[in-house]
Amino acid sequence: MKNFALIGAAGYIAPRHMKAIKETNNQLVVAYDINDSVGIIDSISPSSEFFTEFERFSDYCYQLKRDVNKKIDIVSICSPNYLHSPHIAAGLRMGADVICEKPLVPTEAVLNELIEIEKETGQKVYNILQLRHHDAILKLKEQIATANRSEKYEVDLTYITSRGKWYLESWKGDLNKSFGIATNIGVHFFDMLHFIFGDLVDNEVYYTDDTKAGGYLEYDKARVRWFLSIDAEDLPESVKGKQPTYRSINIEGDEIEFSGGFTDLHTVSYQEILAGRGYGLEDARFGVKTVEYIRHAKDSVTDESRVHPNIKRLLTINGA
Repeated sequence: MKNFALIGAAGYIAPRHMKAIKETNNQLVVAYDINDSVGIIDSISPSSEFFTEFERFSDYCYQLKRDVNKKIDIVSICSPNYLHSPHIAAGLRMGADVICEKPLVPTEAVLNELIEIEKETGQKVYNILQLRHHDAILKLKEQIATANRSEKYEVDLTYITSRGKWYLESWKGDLNKSFGIATNIGVHFFDMLHFIFGDLVDNEVYYTDDTKAGGYLEYDKARVRWFLSIDAEDLPESVKGKQPTYRSINIEGDEIEFSGGFTDLHTVSYQEILAGRGYGLEDARFGVKTVEYIRHAKDSVTDESRVHPNIKRLLTINGA
């Protein structure tokens, strides 16, 4: 049984990590968050210690380190995106391995720094890349790998996950803290595309605002038009009022809608990490590099065939 600590216990994603810790027969020893709305812990690990000050949390973890049976083995990180790097470093220096939510870090430079800290401490960092465990994605990857096709696939990626007005008022609406829509909600999907279709050949960005973004990615085996949104108005009419999220890969008219099962993959991710098959810092590099470029790019459209239909409508509305 492993001893876990959790940083960011009051956030949206934290309950999935708590559930994964419990379902893998491990124990949450201590949790930290600046907010104290963490009653969910009672249904999962009521005996866990809890702190609202990082200094007290870290001091407690260092005290546990003196006893090999009580020391923290793994720190799970669900804090705001801009705090991932310092919290990962702190976990490593506590003598623990680290499991961190996406997006792992904002830039390759930060990723490289964490690799150095791994070497210094002898500990490991793992990223939650749950789409690599999704049955529909694994089947698609196998299908593409065995097709032995010379022509590139034509693909549309559409991800719409409705968020209320709170989103832009929270840290997620601050570009300096969330790093924007493409990074905050898109990094999983860019990693997934790389996982399925190979190395990136071209990366173009046609539209970004506070609630949506879109562009074009070309891989070894595919040309992908992509669109991301947190605006419920962008949901297809077929799902409006029925579900708040729509995740779709359309490959030359053949649609794979993979909203189902998406939220159940944290436990699978934990099982793989604990079995020694987790995805580490180098596995995260592609996604980090892709979104780092997207944040700073804004390309003019030279080929309309590369533009996602939802983005075409936005460009028309805005007179672009």
